[in-house]
Amino acid sequence: MMKWIALFCLLVTGFGSARASHIVGGEFRFINLSSEVGPDSVRYRIVFTLYMDCENPNPGAIQDEDVSSFYIFKGNGQPITGLEKYTIPKLSTKLLPADFSNSCVSNPPTTCLLRNIYEFTISLPNEPTGYVLLKSDCCRNASVVNVVDPSNVGSSYSIELPPRSVINNSAVYRNLPPQIICINVPFEYDHSAVDPDGDSLSYRFGPAFNGDNVSTPAPPPFQPILYMGGFTFGKPLAGAPIISINSKTGVIKGTPNLTGRFVVAVYCSEWRNGVIINTVIREYQFVVTNCSKLVDAEIPQYSEEYNTYIVQCESLEVKFDNLSTGGFKYDWDFGVPGILTDVSSDFSPTFTYPDTGTYVVSLVVNKGSTCTDSTTRLVKVYPTFKTAFTFDDDPCPGISIQFTDSSFSSNPSYTAISWFWNFGDSITSTEPNPAHTFPEGGKYQVSLTSSNGKGCIDTAVNQVTVELFRPFAGNDTIIVQGESINFSATGGGTYLWTPDIYLNNNAIANPVGFYPDTGRFTYVVDITSPFNCMGSDTISVWVVSQGALFVPTAFSPNGDGVNDVLRPIGIGYSNIRYFRIFNRWGEQVFYTTQFNEGWNGIWKGKQADVGTYFWVLSVIDRFGKEEVVKGDVALLR
Repeated sequence: MMKWIALFCLLVTGFGSARASHIVGGEFRFINLSSEVGPDSVRYRIVFTLYMDCENPNPGAIQDEDVSSFYIFKGNGQPITGLEKYTIPKLSTKLLPADFSNSCVSNPPTTCLLRNIYEFTISLPNEPTGYVLLKSDCCRNASVVNVVDPSNVGSSYSIELPPRSVINNSAVYRNLPPQIICINVPFEYDHSAVDPDGDSLSYRFGPAFNGDNVSTPAPPPFQPILYMGGFTFGKPLAGAPIISINSKTGVIKGTPNLTGRFVVAVYCSEWRNGVIINTVIREYQFVVTNCSKLVDAEIPQYSEEYNTYIVQCESLEVKFDNLSTGGFKYDWDFGVPGILTDVSSDFSPTFTYPDTGTYVVSLVVNKGSTCTDSTTRLVKVYPTFKTAFTFDDDPCPGISIQFTDSSFSSNPSYTAISWFWNFGDSITSTEPNPAHTFPEGGKYQVSLTSSNGKGCIDTAVNQVTVELFRPFAGNDTIIVQGESINFSATGGGTYLWTPDIYLNNNAIANPVGFYPDTGRFTYVVDITSPFNCMGSDTISVWVVSQGALFVPTAFSPNGDGVNDVLRPIGIGYSNIRYFRIFNRWGEQVFYTTQFNEGWNGIWKGKQADVGTYFWVLSVIDRFGKEEVVKGDVALLR
């Protein structure tokens, strides 16, 4: 037991981060030797192949694979007591050649791929459900792009061993995995296998499985890995055309268009009498990299639709951009069926199509030379489609404005079916004819992007000027009984005050209110702007029986917006002669002659010290008499 614990600790410390980068694939196969044992037993010769990246391995990582552990389970997932683990030294290690030949690629990347082979024979009691053999590892390369959180996702390689009643030897893959795959270069790889028993074979992409480097891994069924958005086990690589595998031949084809490492699992299934009797899985990280092609044919893709150069919805004339490199000769075919004159040898030609439709445009660069390249794109020519919209006149803030789509198509069958409005104030809408309210006046750039069912997309932008209408009645105030107040409403052209009590005129912006009695009086002023925007505001007047002075006993100028400024409050006083504040050494730290000005706790450009300060306030009352009051205030932070 201690030996196993020591081995486990060694694996954890030596495997952990090391295995996170160098293991890139693996596969099982078996040879049935059950004829060598009695009728109640089965025997298999197991061959496991491990592929490792040796370009920049972690120290000691490759050496850690000199010995590997394998686990056996019954076919129903149950463990086998006492026989669940095999610790096997490698049989051989080989540096595999890149096996890449393409005279039209100028800089094939360097590679380093090692192959370890482990072979061992196992004899077991015959089990009706067969057995499952497993190799499990903790981690994957952190740079894998098609797996979620790859550095924390393990890998499991497994194979099913049939019971004695099924005499079968597993299929064997013919070729080594590809080491160099160039982005945007057509890719074709023979991933076929041979079957020693002559069984029929089929091929497909399948799920890769999670794993862990623990002393007792979980039994089958194994947990599939989680693929990143846009990828699945059936679509493990990005490509245009898409990367696919031929189910009959095992040939993988496509043109990859995204660089990176991609986990790919190929399933080769053996068929006998119309039934699958075994499946061999090769999991491998396909690495797509940048290669410098001597000649590269490239028609850009401006449309969001698959492999489409452009969706033309303005006219029958299309100008073609050419992003090809390394060319000296260009052969265009614009894809019009039934004619031979829809061609050009210009670098960037213009062609007028005879009618609307979808056309396959092809470009061959350096046709007939040693290094040539070709590409195709779709061009979709549709009836004219233009986006437009209208909106209500005289927009006012706070009032709902109706926007109406008036997009046009020369073919009534291709009218707009989707809309995206941006009102220029961070609010959007996907309704065809939305209503929107601007909270404030100003100039807003409103855009509408509409599209029809044929992929025609257009955008219209209009400036919507919302009147800067801010109805304001004035600030609430307190006065002394017997005084008057001059109101001053703003924001409009006409005004109406209600109620009209104590007002000399309730239909002007600046009526005078005289208050012989105490009490609280609240007025509503309805304001109409010159552009007929309407709104209202309120103002409250509190009439008290006598004047009063108030200076707070503390304030906290800490910038939180609460009690940040010390200022006097006077009711029934016409003005201030002065308001002075002193520190404890008698130095004047603040001076003002205005009621609405106060001290923010700054002296000589810095925050004043916390403590007690002293103030002197001289005011003139409504009868012209001076009154002087003194006090102290606590400055807090």
